[in-house]
Amino acid sequence: MAAGIGGAQGIGRCACFDGAMNSPIDDAGPLLRDRTAGDLPACVAVLRQVHLADRYPTNWPVDPASWLSESAVEGAWVAERGGQVVGHVALARVSSGDVAPGLLAPGARALVVGRLFVGPAARGLRCGALLLERAAGEARRRGARAVLDVVTTDTAAVRLYERAGWEFLGAGQQDWGGGQLVDVRCYAAPPAHRTSR
Repeated sequence: MAAGIGGAQGIGRCACFDGAMNSPIDDAGPLLRDRTAGDLPACVAVLRQVHLADRYPTNWPVDPASWLSESAVEGAWVAERGGQVVGHVALARVSSGDVAPGLLAPGARALVVGRLFVGPAARGLRCGALLLERAAGEARRRGARAVLDVVTTDTAAVRLYERAGWEFLGAGQQDWGGGQLVDVRCYAAPPAHRTSR
């Protein structure tokens, strides 16, 4: 499963992240770090595994590397395990198709979490949850609230966000282009002092 920008969905269990740019979870755990341009081929390979296993993204992009690094991206991070990229998340500026930002209080600043995925072999290691918290922490650092849209049929992601304390903002429809309207549930990150349940 996978969240956010253009139909991405969420994964993993939420856990607190210490805020460091490169932070090992434990001695054998994943390492989170800024994504580099050199990471894109590995990210695309993991994304392909996720697509084959989970149908995320729902519509395979013509140019997956460009899809991961679209111009609105403010930051992107990868999870590594054993020197291999195993997961990815991006934080982007609000674009016209985003539903969740419009459900925040008037004047609230939002950044959108998306392109969140973890390879099937790395699931259960908290990679997705830590990537999610990393993006939310960066949004807070920038004076914004992290939000995301998730397709309503991704019940595992919905459970994840709710367990992690993300606030349900409402539901809506997102236009994925070509006349494809998708029903989404919209969430906002919890305040910094809240922890997962």
